[in-house]
Amino acid sequence: MQFVRTLTILLLFLLPINAKANEAKNWLKIEIDKIIYAYQNQDLPNENRFLMIEQTINNNFAGSGIAKFVAGKSWSESSKETKLEYIKLFKRHLALNIASMMQGYSNQKYQLIHSNYDEKNKVTMIDMEIFSETGSIQVTWRVKKSKERFFVIDLLVADISLVVTKRSEFNSMLKTVDYNLQKLNEKLAAQNEISYNKIIN
Repeated sequence: MQFVRTLTILLLFLLPINAKANEAKNWLKIEIDKIIYAYQNQDLPNENRFLMIEQTINNNFAGSGIAKFVAGKSWSESSKETKLEYIKLFKRHLALNIASMMQGYSNQKYQLIHSNYDEKNKVTMIDMEIFSETGSIQVTWRVKKSKERFFVIDLLVADISLVVTKRSEFNSMLKTVDYNLQKLNEKLAAQNEISYNKIIN
């Protein structure tokens, strides 16, 4: 009888956690399908396709938080205007990166295979398997709910964090401009322009 009571309490504790994980998983599937739809629609011009992806990423990635983390110590030493410009440029950089990765898309199938809610950090980890002719790759999305909305806070490919990778990449760029965020903005704007032209042409 004690075992039954313990099991019942455990299930009552786990049900809300599982519900939270499933809610985030269902949301993520809808957002991923929006991006895939853009690439399945062959009649859509490259520019429109990218703008759809950029809008989806801007709406669903915690771009400002990621940008701030990636900027490191240069963030606190910058003006408000510089920070706002940097966030805008970083979000476009992120969208261009993901759009560039999607250029190789050719109707691969994917499956959201597992989701787990981390009660301590209030984060849902969602594992996705992407299938191709040569095999499959696993991607893990880290999703957090804020103000009744979900946001992607990180993406792990083969256990490598996008956010950590970007911090290392941007730290190298910041070194070349003596950690001056305003000068980084100039470099990032030029880099974004080159990437954008490659994607739409």
